[in-house]
Amino acid sequence: MQYSAAHWRDQLKLQPHVEGGAFLETYRSDWMLDMSTLPAGMGGNRNASTCIYFLLEEGQFSAFHRIAADEIWHFYDGHTLTIYEIEPGGQLQAHKLGRDIANGENLQVIIRAGNWFGSRVEVPGGYALTGCTVAPGFDFADFELADKATLQAAYPQHAALIDSLTR
Repeated sequence: MQYSAAHWRDQLKLQPHVEGGAFLETYRSDWMLDMSTLPAGMGGNRNASTCIYFLLEEGQFSAFHRIAADEIWHFYDGHTLTIYEIEPGGQLQAHKLGRDIANGENLQVIIRAGNWFGSRVEVPGGYALTGCTVAPGFDFADFELADKATLQAAYPQHAALIDSLTR
């Protein structure tokens, strides 16, 4: 049975997310990692891991942002989610998160710490219910929402995509 985005939003009690879409934090490890053991860029102790549900609908987007930890995306329901990742050297990856493995989709996608990424559902009327696991755990102190002009200046070859995935 195919559920609707409204079904998932209601059943999971998802709330608006600052980068776009809707989410709910489902896990925050009780284990704390001391900042002395963490990579540069993390300004304090962090939970070992965190996990959220994340829902995007066609017409919405997750704006380009980056975090200081690796993020693993998991596909749960709906339609293919395209996650655009810009590596520091400017290489663009268009990851397809979904169930159609034979056509290049993946049930999991890993975004490396520090890389810029944004996402959207490109199926008319579609949605994607996903999950994101971050380790070391997510903290808004490690979150940077892209400034359109700055990101376009850094990666002019991707200016049109950046324009469409920034606010």
